[in-house]
Amino acid sequence: MRQPISAGESRPRRWRLEQLERLERAIAARRDAVLEALAADLGKPPVEAYFELVAVQQEIQLVRNRLRRWMAPRRVGLPVFLQPGQAEVISEPLGCVLVIGPWNYPFLLSLQPLVSALAAGNSVVLKPSEHAPATSRLIAELINAAFPGSIAQVVEGDGRVAAVLLQERFDHIFFTGGERIGRLVMQAAADHLTPVTLELGGKSPAVVLGDSDLEVTARRLIWGKCLNSGQTCIAPDYLLVERGVEQPLLEHLQARIHTCFGEEPLHSPDLGNIVNEAQFQRLDGLLEGARSRGQLICGGQSDPSRRRISPTLIRVESLDDPLMQEELFGPLLPVLSVDDLNQAIALINQRPKPLALYLFTKQQQAQRQILERTSSGGVCFNDVVMQVGVPDLPFGGVGPSGMGSYHGEAGFRTFSHQRSVLRRPFKLDVPFRYPPYGDKLPLVRRLLG
Repeated sequence: MRQPISAGESRPRRWRLEQLERLERAIAARRDAVLEALAADLGKPPVEAYFELVAVQQEIQLVRNRLRRWMAPRRVGLPVFLQPGQAEVISEPLGCVLVIGPWNYPFLLSLQPLVSALAAGNSVVLKPSEHAPATSRLIAELINAAFPGSIAQVVEGDGRVAAVLLQERFDHIFFTGGERIGRLVMQAAADHLTPVTLELGGKSPAVVLGDSDLEVTARRLIWGKCLNSGQTCIAPDYLLVERGVEQPLLEHLQARIHTCFGEEPLHSPDLGNIVNEAQFQRLDGLLEGARSRGQLICGGQSDPSRRRISPTLIRVESLDDPLMQEELFGPLLPVLSVDDLNQAIALINQRPKPLALYLFTKQQQAQRQILERTSSGGVCFNDVVMQVGVPDLPFGGVGPSGMGSYHGEAGFRTFSHQRSVLRRPFKLDVPFRYPPYGDKLPLVRRLLG
């Protein structure tokens, strides 16, 4: 699959745009099938499933509009002693790359990095998640029908197939998933010194201060938490609420759950399913533990036959609570009271750096404190999740929440090698730099410092 790259076929902008047009046509022909596959795998409502389609299409359109600028060589100034000459940085394809997709947004998070990889002129092996089998089959049919195998191909299978793929020598590996598997990917990549991009996750906190508009805050928090039934890597994982507004915020949150999902959320057409039995049992076990400890504020219903869990608010007292030990990835929302922003920041900094951090407040000083005193993959003030919809914002984690970024130009750079180029003429070849050096050192010191 390196032949198109080694032969220089993928260098021209036209070639890259042709591949994206192939992908765009293939997706357009299967729109309804994509919605059906996401419903089969995750019970996604059509509106939520459509978001996955739109985001891929928007990424293709952005590349189409910006690719000429991204590909343009970047001129670099030369120091006096290297003149005359020219220096520039050119973006060139890495080669053959591996993209390993997740199950929570199995269409979007497999094809969005594919768009970036093709835009950068690479060939791609794509491994969709076996935990979303209907979407995996659809992606395989779509890609393998639209592209020659030398440009893009899909390999389906479970973790054993992924392990075999990781033994091959790729020029870049792009993985979206959990921290545990991310470590295995990085270990396998080390055998070939293959660079990796890891899009992981973690427990993303949302801080609510007393001056927030509590009704709007509740509306946005419940939407972000319940999107894809909580199976979103940048969903608010837990709330840190200033003590004076905890009770009114809880009332707004409960009212919003009722407005969105009715009196019986388990029967709502707008609430998705938990992806598989193992994930359901994990969440149901956490829910049962919270119930036995008397922590439930509202919700708490579950339906094993359909793998559904109602949106649930849970009161916690410390970071030692079982609900605070790992990313929840479900519609369970722990709520912890804090005295003020300082205490919230202290609690956040006790945990690994999250993928996203949310703060609800009207105070610009509080926003500055969050930016200056914490670290996270991204920050969003007075909303949740929506930062991922800004095409020009790089998306990625820091520390345990990931490494590297993509979306827009960041994705193009991730899948490109920044090659340094210096051009010099034969004329004006000053003999001063060549041996014998003799007594040149004093002059060198004066010239070069």
